Amino acid sequence: SEPVQKFLNNMKAAGTMNGKPISARHVGAMVADVHNVLINGGIYGYPATADNKEGKLRLLYESAPMAMIMEQAGGAGSTGVGRILDVLPEKEKGIHVRVPTFLGSPENVFELDQFHRFYGEEE
Repeated sequence: SEPVQKFLNNMKAAGTMNGKPISARHVGAMVADVHNVLINGGIYGYPATADNKEGKLRLLYESAPMAMIMEQAGGAGSTGVGRILDVLPEKEKGIHVRVPTFLGSPENVFELDQFHRFYGEEE
């Protein structure tokens, strides 16, 4: 999405994030990637895509549990427009609701949310 691309371009242009050089890591397993964020800092993101407008990670057993762990550790979890833990499943989709997921420090997640507010699509 445009907000995520602009956020990443802004990070690359700055060269650092919270005083640390920018680098990208992707293990491919959410738990391992979130563990890396908890240990080394940064932000984990699984945004919505053109094919998956609501995101791909499931709220009930992927995004919300990791957001809870991240928040208990002092971080934040967001869909790009609000806290993951504030999302209520829609009745017709039941437990299979999917959401974009961003996990990291409150500062990084807040900055990403601001990019979504500024560059996001009007609904």
